[in-house]
Amino acid sequence: MEAIGFFSVNDHPSIPPQSAFSRSFGAGPRPVLAIHCSLAHSGAWRGLGSVMAEEATLHAFDMLSHGRSPDWDGAGVFQLRNADLALALLADLDASEAASLDLVGHSFGATVALAVAQRRPELVRSLTLIEPVLFAAAGQIEPKSLVQMREEHLEIRDAYAQGQLEHATRLFNRAWGAGHPKWPDLPEQSRAAMMRSFPAVMDCDKQVYEDEAGLVAEGQLETLSVPVLVVDGSESQPIMQVVTRALMQRLPDGRHVRIAGAGHMAPITHAADVADHLRQFWT
Repeated sequence: MEAIGFFSVNDHPSIPPQSAFSRSFGAGPRPVLAIHCSLAHSGAWRGLGSVMAEEATLHAFDMLSHGRSPDWDGAGVFQLRNADLALALLADLDASEAASLDLVGHSFGATVALAVAQRRPELVRSLTLIEPVLFAAAGQIEPKSLVQMREEHLEIRDAYAQGQLEHATRLFNRAWGAGHPKWPDLPEQSRAAMMRSFPAVMDCDKQVYEDEAGLVAEGQLETLSVPVLVVDGSESQPIMQVVTRALMQRLPDGRHVRIAGAGHMAPITHAADVADHLRQFWT
C-alpha cells in the first residue's frame, strides 16, 4: 500500500513557504517518519516499507531539490529547512500517530532527523541514524579523519566549481552510492534528477563538516532524551566508523549495530537487515 500527496510549511515569516511531496508505505500500526539521503527521494524507502508493511506505516517526504519537491529557494540552512518540512509533515499526521513516532534518517537525512529530535523530542519515541554524515563529530575525536575526508572531497568540489556538474555528481555518486548500476547505465531521468539535486548538496559542506546548525555542539547530544540507534555498514567509508564512535561516546541512550557486507546505502541494499535491527531496537 502506497499513498502520496503534498504538504507545505511556513514557520518562518521572513521565508516564503515551500511545499513538499510526501508518500506513505505500508499500513501497520507503528508510525514511522523516514528521511532519505542526498541525491535520492522518498521512494528510496520503498524496500524497507515493503518488508515492514504489516507492522509499520512508513511516512516519507522528498527533501527540497529532490524528487517531486520544488527546488530549495536558498533561504536559511538547507538542513534546518528540511527539518521544518519533517515537522510540518508530523503536524499533518493523525494526532494518535504524531504523538509517538519512530524517526529514521539515512546519511544527510539522518542529520535532518537528529535536528527534528533535538527540536521536538516529545514527538519522538525513538531515533535511528543510519550512516549519519556528521563529519564534524568525527573531527571532534579524530581530527585527521575530517582532514582526510575534506581532501577526498576536493576532486568533487573542484569539478563542481569548474562548472562540471555531471562529472562532479558522478564522482559523488561513485563515492557514496551503492556502486551499481554504474553511472552510464543509469536511466537518463535518474542522472538528471541527481544533477538537479547536486547544487543543494554542495551547499551543505558547512553543515556536515563544520556543524553549522550546532547539532553536535557541546551538550547537544548529551541531553538528547530519546533512545538512539546508530547503524553503519562494515564496507562504508572509514570516517563513518569514526562518526559512530563519536556519537556512542556522547549519547546518553545510544545503541550501535554494524551490518556486515553493507556500504553507505544499507537501507536500499540491505533493507531486510535494517528492518531486523529496527524491530529489535523498537522492542
